[in-house]
Amino acid sequence: MCFDTDSLPPIPVLSGGALTHEDLELEARDGNLLAAFAALPDEPSDTGVVILPDVRGLYRFYEELALRFAERGYPAIAIDYFGRTAGTEKRGDEFEYRPHVEQTTPEGVQADTRAAVEWLLERGCEKVFTVGFCFGGRHSWLAAAAGHGLAGAVGFYGRPQVDKAAEMKAPILALQAGADQNISAEDNATFDKALTEAGVEHEVVTYEGAPHSFFDRKQEDFAKASADAWQKTLEFIERHRS
Repeated sequence: MCFDTDSLPPIPVLSGGALTHEDLELEARDGNLLAAFAALPDEPSDTGVVILPDVRGLYRFYEELALRFAERGYPAIAIDYFGRTAGTEKRGDEFEYRPHVEQTTPEGVQADTRAAVEWLLERGCEKVFTVGFCFGGRHSWLAAAAGHGLAGAVGFYGRPQVDKAAEMKAPILALQAGADQNISAEDNATFDKALTEAGVEHEVVTYEGAPHSFFDRKQEDFAKASADAWQKTLEFIERHRS
């Protein structure tokens, strides 16, 4: 797994930020029902964020992340991946996610992502970004090749899928961990090169010495990397929303 069950995003809470939040059940175009969590600022915005979690699906870390985006004025919705095999009920910390991950498909994940994109569009968003982590980082970039009309795709320590680079139709931001045990510097360099050759606007950032899942309040040694990654994410959204 990426984070401990009690991990939290390393992002300051903005007190006094007026927002609403709710648990949702979305329906994808293939009929799948999926759990989601949405957070909305009181002031309307034309820019929204779809959050794609790590391999464990939707849990508190990503609900909190949606709140942090909403506090900064961006409607945000975090989705779950396992509606087809585990239903839409809330799950405890003991949930055995691995068998469900193995039954996901790229097509299913993108169908669910599309449902979240449409939910934001129906609420006045004209620009939608995906922000994903680990498993979700990879699928965030793949979402740029899935016809969702994204304004941009951000991935934290995702495994690049180089053969899809030429199909990506939105700017890409990759925030990679230099000490990742499963994603090498060569993997990141190959992804960077493929995006360059495909003419895709992008930035691949590697945080040297940072482990997979460094973006965690518990990872105090990598607080500087986390702060920089969060700032780069916000700057990326601001740059490409106009």
